[in-house]
Amino acid sequence: MMPPPSRQHGFTLVEAIVVIVITGILGGIVATFLRLPVQNYVDSAGRAELTDVADTAVRRMVRELRLALPNTVRVAGAAGTSIEFVPTKTGGRYLAAEDVEAGQHLNFVNSADLDFRVVGPLQGGTQQIVAGDTVVVNNMSIDADLANVYAAVPTNRAQVTAVDAPNKLITLAANPFAAQNPPMAHPLHRFQVIGQPVTYSCANGMLYRHANYGYNAVQNPVPSAAPAILATNVESCEFNYFLVGNTRSALVRLTLTLRRANGNDGAIRLIQQVHVDNNP
Repeated sequence: MMPPPSRQHGFTLVEAIVVIVITGILGGIVATFLRLPVQNYVDSAGRAELTDVADTAVRRMVRELRLALPNTVRVAGAAGTSIEFVPTKTGGRYLAAEDVEAGQHLNFVNSADLDFRVVGPLQGGTQQIVAGDTVVVNNMSIDADLANVYAAVPTNRAQVTAVDAPNKLITLAANPFAAQNPPMAHPLHRFQVIGQPVTYSCANGMLYRHANYGYNAVQNPVPSAAPAILATNVESCEFNYFLVGNTRSALVRLTLTLRRANGNDGAIRLIQQVHVDNNP
């Protein structure tokens, strides 16, 4: 006796189409519910990244501004988009002519006298005074020619050519202090050691840091052609400098706004105020 023929099992074309349609509908529903949480995650990650970049940039500027040489902060550019200052490296007290202690003093009369002795210890490490550094005494202005480190012919800054650490003796390339009329010796016999001026500027969606471009009597908002990039996605920045009345102090306000080019998460704005001591 022959066995009955087996029946074929499977999906018909109509059943397959129905399954595809139902799967598509379910996929669309799931995507609708997942799209918003995923987008929120992407936006949150983008805002966190922007916040980190902005915070790092502002902290860098604040750290350097707190070490600014007195009376060197100046703002330029449209809406204050460029800020310049001279950072200090270290400082000390020079031996003055009226000091009782014997030794070389900083001469404010004889321009041929290029050596002076430091009173107190010389700092080491990153604060060590070396050849090529610049010594400034009594910086009191950013406009006048006298006591202005930015002056075209400065009379209150001199370059160091040698340092005799054991004897605490500093040798200058020239003595411009003797050219001052009247002499502008510091009342407490203090001096400061500085580096090159620094400028922060905003343009083309970038925050730039300019350095090692020399001193300019008139502020240049973009002083160097190849600056370092400190932050990207910069929508705007604004730097303000406020003198505090009847004091030797000032406030610098930094406003930095960042926004992702293709993001829907809005802008990140950080505002920071920095106290600047203008007492030389």
